[in-house]
Amino acid sequence: MSVTSLPDDPRDLTYDRQVARQFGRFVSGWWRGATARRAWFLTIALAALVIGNIGLNLAVNQWNRIFFDALERRDSSTLGWAVLAFAGLVVVIAGIGVLIVITRETLQVRWREWLVHRLTGLWLGRQRYYRLNLAQIEPANPEYRIADESRLSTEPVVDFAIDLLNALLSFVAFIGILWTVGGAISFEVFGTWVTIPAYMTIAALLYGVLMSSLTVYVGRPLVPGVAAKNEAEARFRFELTRLRENAESIALIRGEPDERGILGRSYTRLVGRWLAVVRLHGRLTWITNASGALIPVVPLLLATPKYLSGELTLGAVTQLAAAFLQVQVAFAWLVDRYKFVAMWYASARRVMALVEAAEELDHSLDEAGGIERLERGDPRLALHSLTVADRAGRVLIRDASAVIEPGEKVLILGDSGSGKSTLMRAVAGLWPWGSGRILVPRDTAIAFVPPRPYLPLGTLRQAILYPALDLEIGDDEIAAILDECGLSHWSDRLDAVERWDQILSSGERQRLAFARLFLQKPQIAILDEATSALDEGSQKVLMQLIRSELPATTVISVGQRPEAEEFHDRCLRLVRSEGGARLIDAATETARRVRA
Repeated sequence: MSVTSLPDDPRDLTYDRQVARQFGRFVSGWWRGATARRAWFLTIALAALVIGNIGLNLAVNQWNRIFFDALERRDSSTLGWAVLAFAGLVVVIAGIGVLIVITRETLQVRWREWLVHRLTGLWLGRQRYYRLNLAQIEPANPEYRIADESRLSTEPVVDFAIDLLNALLSFVAFIGILWTVGGAISFEVFGTWVTIPAYMTIAALLYGVLMSSLTVYVGRPLVPGVAAKNEAEARFRFELTRLRENAESIALIRGEPDERGILGRSYTRLVGRWLAVVRLHGRLTWITNASGALIPVVPLLLATPKYLSGELTLGAVTQLAAAFLQVQVAFAWLVDRYKFVAMWYASARRVMALVEAAEELDHSLDEAGGIERLERGDPRLALHSLTVADRAGRVLIRDASAVIEPGEKVLILGDSGSGKSTLMRAVAGLWPWGSGRILVPRDTAIAFVPPRPYLPLGTLRQAILYPALDLEIGDDEIAAILDECGLSHWSDRLDAVERWDQILSSGERQRLAFARLFLQKPQIAILDEATSALDEGSQKVLMQLIRSELPATTVISVGQRPEAEEFHDRCLRLVRSEGGARLIDAATETARRVRA
């Protein structure tokens, strides 16, 4: 199953038992380990309540016979007691119903809680949330799969299990009533008397098999139909999110007509699939509505001959009719949930696509070996025969070696696309594909500053201190650093909660990233085009602050501006060559050329 894109062909979404089995193994972990006690308590309690509810249904069925027999005899004393008994039954039934609802929904909430924690841990572990995108195997909308599909793939399972248990118990209990109360029926055919034993039981079984088979046959296309609709909804939601994230770029080039066309085509696809589900549901409704109209009448017609002959009382007829209905409800438990099964499968499939993508990523990393990143006591940062490749094995940087002393400020220059950012990701431990070794000082804080720094939700203070939110730094110190970085106009809004990633300009976000560095003072700072949105004057100010505020910090800068060399102790260059770019010490290369 491909996870690189949303499928457009509904035939790709047909039911796959392997997906169901994998999903079952994955989510059954809630009943094991630390959560097992709670999981089993809720499960057993819910099963016990369902069994109790079946017992109450049997009591109501018996009450029907007693009441209508008394009604037929005009026995007012028995009718009075029956009414009082029924009042008590109503109270108990209502109480059991409340307990079932509370237990069922608690089980669903707790199970989903466990699943969300597991999916979140899977997504964040080994930096998969980042590496899946790098590897180009990330399923669309992984956040939606975690937040919503976790609910849609667990809640129906609980409902389905309750229905199954209820159906099995109801079938056994009420088929017994049809067998014992209905008895046999005899009738004459061409002068010969024919006797059918347990005829109500046989009729209920034949009716149930016929209607269930018809419903399953007609409703089978709903599974891929609903799955296709859900996939189209996810695609449309993704395109809306992409539009919002790129709103400024689209607005500047007046791209609204094209975007409207893209969204229109996407929603037209969604509407088409939705209408297909509507048509399929309409076909299924022919069967379910016809069956719903027949179920109350069929047992009455079957019992009428024996009632007219005096073999059955009115109470027995009503008891048989109610039992016949319960048997059909038991038969139809899967049929009634057919649409929910389709919805569950679509969600389970999307959850497992995320799990499979993570497993595929882990397998590729473990199989390839990857870049070896080791911590050691030496305070220097070193690259030894480092080769950086893409996931397909194509070499991007070949045999890079360098040693960077503590506190040294090193600039890495290179043409666009030469692999500078990829090299920095490898040094930061984000890029695993390739070979060779990266040696970093043990227990060293490494700060990575990308061209577009991340700003979390919350206050401006949290955005400045992120990810070291527990740092105890006074407002005066923060204000002083903001002033040095050219952000003094924001000093009075440290505790304002805003979407700072949208309020601050690209240049202001880069200035804020430098303020973070100056407040947190990491041992190693990696700057990847960290001043790309700033003019040369602003870049000069911030790079001078690097030397004054972070004299002991090892700084590795990546850029394309040669004028940045004056702020660094050394310059390394990435030079394109056949078989991958090579990392060259600029001073060594210059000396070699002079000697030549």
